[in-house]
Amino acid sequence: MPRLAKRLGRLFGLDTEVHAIGFDPEVSFDPHRGQYSSRGLLAELLQDRPHAYRILGVTSVDLYMPVLSFVFGEAQLKGRAAIVSIHRLRGEVYGLRPNRRALESRLAKEAIHELGHTFGLLHCLENRCVMSRSTYVEDIDIKSDRFCGDCSAALRAFE
Repeated sequence: MPRLAKRLGRLFGLDTEVHAIGFDPEVSFDPHRGQYSSRGLLAELLQDRPHAYRILGVTSVDLYMPVLSFVFGEAQLKGRAAIVSIHRLRGEVYGLRPNRRALESRLAKEAIHELGHTFGLLHCLENRCVMSRSTYVEDIDIKSDRFCGDCSAALRAFE
């Protein structure tokens, strides 16, 4: 995580810190689905770090939103908190061999994507932009870890 934090800090021009969570993530577990509520975890992150400018939670649990069977992550649009999960970013979930490089690349892209939402960026129609929508892990592999020109401009203009 320190490498990811450093990369995100450089990209967004922010000081970053890595912390262990100070809450029990089980409060967001839904036994009927066998998954964790991304919204519940976002709320816990905000309570855990009430004064942080931005918070990115990274977890290994399977996340869901009520209207979707799973999510790679979620963020508050123009908010302070975002969360990503490595659970469905791992090749093993799809019957593939473990691939650390692919996992790290996917995690970075999803972290950048979700933090982009906290700065007001919406999903981008340019499929190579990091802000493009990712329904499947293959979508993450196709896109780059960079903002397109329009998203970069919107990020710079965010206040």
